[in-house]
Amino acid sequence: MKIKSAEFVMSNSDVEKCPKERLPEYAFIGRSNVGKSSLINMLVDRKNLAKTSGRPGKTQLINHFLINKNWYLVDLPGYGYARVSKRAKKTFQKFITDYFEQRKQLVLAFVLIDCRHEPQPVDIDFMHYLGESNIPFQIIFTKADKLKPNALTRNIDAYIAKMLENWEEMPEYFITSASNREGKEAVVKNIHTINEEVKGSL
Repeated sequence: MKIKSAEFVMSNSDVEKCPKERLPEYAFIGRSNVGKSSLINMLVDRKNLAKTSGRPGKTQLINHFLINKNWYLVDLPGYGYARVSKRAKKTFQKFITDYFEQRKQLVLAFVLIDCRHEPQPVDIDFMHYLGESNIPFQIIFTKADKLKPNALTRNIDAYIAKMLENWEEMPEYFITSASNREGKEAVVKNIHTINEEVKGSL
């Protein structure tokens, strides 16, 4: 699948106000400093579609982007660290769960994980929440260019071992780098395959 068009549609904090079209949606979420905006821009071949910032936690709304006129990429606020007040953080965490539990157009969540770090409890807990809520998800490991091959393999293996402590099998995962575009083709092809599978069923 080639990304021919990518356009911002809306931002809001109320799942009821999300786009009404019955188009498949793919939600991107992770800890606030995981490199989500850079990854999204890399996937859709746009420099500034998703706003990048040196300040983690800048995304604080549900952001819908229409891709190729036939599916939505949804950029969600990060969980974990963010420089916002406790009240604001509590609010956007609520609309994150509202989105996941109420949005019928959602077909898959991509959980972004920084491959440079050992398994983080906040990531594990969030994936447990998705599993318990029967929300399909896959993992995207980001910033692969920051590690040497042996260290990257070691960190991914550690994550797999941690996941298999509570999961029967490791969810499908992708290794990516926004800097050198590693993993772009695999992720986009995966989305195209799922789009074909769900066509007409939403």
